[in-house]
Amino acid sequence: MINGITRLLCGVAVGVAVAASAFAQEQYIPILSYRVGPYAAGGSGFFGGAIDYFNLLNSSGGINGVKITWDECETEYNASRGVECYERLKKAHGGASLVEPLSTGIAYGILDRVADDKIPMTTLGYGRSDAANGAVFPWVFPLITSYWDQAAGMIKYLGDKAGGLDKLKGKKIVHLYHDSAYGKEPFPVFEAYAKDLGFELIKIPVPHPGNEQQSQWLQIRQANPDYVILWGWGVMNPTALKAAARVGYPREKMLGVWWAGSEEDVIPSGDAAKGYTTMTFNTPGNYPVLDQIRQKVYAANKGNLEDKSRIGSVYHMRGVTAAILWAEAIRVAQEKYGKGKVMTAGQIRWGFENLNVDEAKQKALGAYGMFPPVKTSCQDHEGSGAVKVQLWDGKAWKAVTPNWVVGDKAKIRAMVDASSAAYAAEKKITPGCLANG
Repeated sequence: MINGITRLLCGVAVGVAVAASAFAQEQYIPILSYRVGPYAAGGSGFFGGAIDYFNLLNSSGGINGVKITWDECETEYNASRGVECYERLKKAHGGASLVEPLSTGIAYGILDRVADDKIPMTTLGYGRSDAANGAVFPWVFPLITSYWDQAAGMIKYLGDKAGGLDKLKGKKIVHLYHDSAYGKEPFPVFEAYAKDLGFELIKIPVPHPGNEQQSQWLQIRQANPDYVILWGWGVMNPTALKAAARVGYPREKMLGVWWAGSEEDVIPSGDAAKGYTTMTFNTPGNYPVLDQIRQKVYAANKGNLEDKSRIGSVYHMRGVTAAILWAEAIRVAQEKYGKGKVMTAGQIRWGFENLNVDEAKQKALGAYGMFPPVKTSCQDHEGSGAVKVQLWDGKAWKAVTPNWVVGDKAKIRAMVDASSAAYAAEKKITPGCLANG
């Protein structure tokens, strides 16, 4: 059920919770969503999960009495439309508390704007990886883990499968990637590992949207790589799995990015997906917070997903995870600046920089183990860097790694520092931590 929200293409949809006369005690969060086009499954699941958590919070009075309100603007996962939506909504209803575009292209498009506007932007598991350095990117938070940490985790996992990182020497690894800023983001990490460990990295782009891959898989068949890293998105993913089956490439040798690891990626692929593994920053399964959403939100006909079977699916769970972290940043800000008060964007930025969602907090939220503990600081806007590997058994995702996997953090941090320093020099930024909100 859409919960009374009317969406207009490239337009704004006002959440039913928004009441013009009550902004004083409402925390406004614009939603830059995409529910149409080749990436609709990801956008509808993620933002549906976030809105479901907003409604769950609001059903019990919000955050210390402050309810969440939102507007929704359709971006179609298009960078220019995303910038347009951001500009349209950033000053609405007293000003945006935060923004989360769920798109590397859009995130790059508004990166400088959020700094100028002083609005925190989260990029949950995607976006510019060197934004983990809060001294250079004080308004950007690549929460939980970045593409660079994921890439390091992938190499660690493949090394473990081979019997050790040294066993990757001489092997061939294909990086089959979405030909966009998103797909190119891990290049520096894979190239560094290829040089250090001595494996051959073969980079093969797939043009948007990815529903034609015949030539790419012919190239893969000819190269006969030891592993294929599928860095896909949307329709590109089931297309790749079916193409791999057609050319006889074993799915057990494929490792997907976490945006190639949803139910919508594997179910359309049928048997071609069974045994396929991907990275993830959520542990598959059910959690009390998801049961609360079923009982308090969907039972009250306030759920945001039209298909209730998607509750607790990969994309939905990621949206819930994002909204939990947003809400906790607001809660942390309230603890410093005043409980029961509406927080400014600057105060919420401080909250994001001082998150500590540990296991005890996760238990209290009904999300224990659903995502890794997150503890941020000025130096670390990511807060974790941990990942897991999951396997599709033909019916459901199952965690392959029981514990959270962390790649070479020192290596990635050195790359983050070097890249962010270059960015600071280019933009004439003097790195430094913001003292408060």
